[in-house]
Amino acid sequence: MYCRDCGQKLSLRFLENEGLVPYCDNCQKFKFPFFPVAVSMAVTNRRENKILLAKHVGDDDYKLFAGYIKKGESAEKTIPRELKEETQLNAVKWKYLASRYHDAKEILMLGYLVTAESGEIALNEEIEEVKWCTPDEAKELIRKNSTAEYFLNLALAELGRKK
Repeated sequence: MYCRDCGQKLSLRFLENEGLVPYCDNCQKFKFPFFPVAVSMAVTNRRENKILLAKHVGDDDYKLFAGYIKKGESAEKTIPRELKEETQLNAVKWKYLASRYHDAKEILMLGYLVTAESGEIALNEEIEEVKWCTPDEAKELIRKNSTAEYFLNLALAELGRKK
């Protein structure tokens, strides 16, 4: 492990209430591990009776929409930007649901229920196909025991509370 500020090799030092933490002797600072943060979006239509799923290029599974939070950007800014980039749809409202560490990509995922304005969908180069699904269809298409299934189930529970 190396310091992301100066490039020097880090050593492990004990920090009270934290245990062993990487430390840079050159910067004289503890350097906590860094990992990316992304949003996961269960996108619904205005009537909240359909969920939009995406199939990425080269992938067989349908997934929820997701995107990395860029440096200096909030999750609330990432949601409309990512949805617009991938589909040309506008996010009109969103609600935070929960977070979950996604081990496969070493990402902290922040899950949101997002309502999109209806309109013509135009896909970017990342997305091969999208599909509006009923809640039951979405549960059937999402890979079982995945992070996407976890956030989809939270979104569907939230939608169920609204009715």
